[in-house]
Amino acid sequence: MTIGKRTVVITGASSGMGFALAEAYLQRGYNVVGNARTIERLRAAAEKLGNPENFLLVEGDIALPETSKKIFEKAIAKFKRVDILVNNAGIFVAKPITNYTTEDLDSLINTNLKGFFYPTQAAAAHMIENKDGHIVNITAALGMQPSAAVPATIPVMVKGGLNQVTKSLAVELAKHNIKVNAVAPGVIATPLHSPDKHAFLSTLNPLGKVGDVDQIVDAVLYLTASNFTTGAIIPVDGGAAAGR
Repeated sequence: MTIGKRTVVITGASSGMGFALAEAYLQRGYNVVGNARTIERLRAAAEKLGNPENFLLVEGDIALPETSKKIFEKAIAKFKRVDILVNNAGIFVAKPITNYTTEDLDSLINTNLKGFFYPTQAAAAHMIENKDGHIVNITAALGMQPSAAVPATIPVMVKGGLNQVTKSLAVELAKHNIKVNAVAPGVIATPLHSPDKHAFLSTLNPLGKVGDVDQIVDAVLYLTASNFTTGAIIPVDGGAAAGR
């Protein structure tokens, strides 16, 4: 246990971008509080990382308010404070609007919207007391610039809303010295995309390639190291948000 160092909460920390972020912060000496839906996934992630003592595992559905309450209670009990929240948990379902089901809608809203709101609400309450903090939202470049090649009404609706609320919260929380920013990934090589789709996916941005998680990590690390950047939405997308 490392008390006195900065502490970061990462949702969706067991795989993909969340795992890479947890690894990066641990390598830099941070305390990391990782959330995923099941303890089994978190334990598997911790084992890959060498089971570090300063990696606190808190399982639970991030769409439920009680999960966020548990995350912050456990984080504060062990590490005394939380300095950074990275809202990374999310799912993506792309299909024509006429093909979306009620289950798709509920799932995307639960994970991507409620899974942002409840931890952010808990983080804001804690950080207002501390008069300091960073909140980083992992959104989507499609929320900035939709593409006819990727019909994705619900993700665009939700992630686009998260891009806007990032600005709103940056303004609301600035008086408390809380910085709120977003990273908007394009197509990134994670378990979300099977390798056989990479050739097609690489055509969706001007650079003509698929990004990797290290580029997302670099953007998040920049934002949480800056004390003069707030309300920013950084696309990490090969230029997709700039147009075609």
